[in-house]
Amino acid sequence: MPETIEEYYARIEAAVDDEGRLALIAADIPNWDIFPFEADGLRLKPVDPLADVEAPRHGEEPADCWCVQGVDPEHVVWRDEHWFVGAFERSGAPVIMMLTPCAHHDFINLPSDLAAEMGRLMVALGAAIESLPSVARVHMSKWGDGGAHLHLFFFARPTRMPQLRGTCLALWDDFLPPVPDDVRDDNTRAVVTELVRTYGGRAVGSAASG
Repeated sequence: MPETIEEYYARIEAAVDDEGRLALIAADIPNWDIFPFEADGLRLKPVDPLADVEAPRHGEEPADCWCVQGVDPEHVVWRDEHWFVGAFERSGAPVIMMLTPCAHHDFINLPSDLAAEMGRLMVALGAAIESLPSVARVHMSKWGDGGAHLHLFFFARPTRMPQLRGTCLALWDDFLPPVPDDVRDDNTRAVVTELVRTYGGRAVGSAASG
C-alpha cells in the first residue's frame, strides 16, 4: 500500500538537525560543476511543517482561467487550432519559450488526441530551437504549482558553454545578462519560421513582423 504524506514527512523529520535543516550531501548538486553558486557556506533552509492543504492554483476552476475567457497570454509568437507558443520577454538564455494548449487542460487530463499533438509539437519546437546557431541543446520542463493550465517550458542552452548544462540552466538564466530585445526577436522569428516549415501553424505577434 502506498505510504501517506505523514509517513513520508516523518522520514524527513528524522533526518533533519536541531535547526530543522537537512545536510548537504558531498556528491549532490551544490558540488556539481554546473551549480551556479559556491558550495562553501551554503546551507539548506529549515524544512517547513506540512501544510494543512495544497494551495489552489490560478485557473483551477476552468471559468477562472484566462484561456476560457478568451484572453491571449502576452508574447504569443505561434499558434494553430489547438496550441500556441509564447516567448519570454526577458531571458539570459538565447530564447525561452512556452507551449500551451488553447483549451483548458492540465497535463494529466489532456485528451489523447492533444497528447499525440503535444508529442509532435515538442519534438518540432525543440528541433527549431536547436537550429539556432547560438544553441547546443533545448531543455524542457513541466511545472504546474502556480497555474492549473498546462504549460511546458523550453530553455535554449547556449552552445560551447558546458557550465550551463543540465538542470541548473533555469537558475543561471536569472543571473545571465538579458538578451537584447532585437536579438531575442530575431531568434524567436527564426525558431517560429522553422516550426511553421516543419510542423505548420502560423507566426503571430512579433514573430510575424520584421
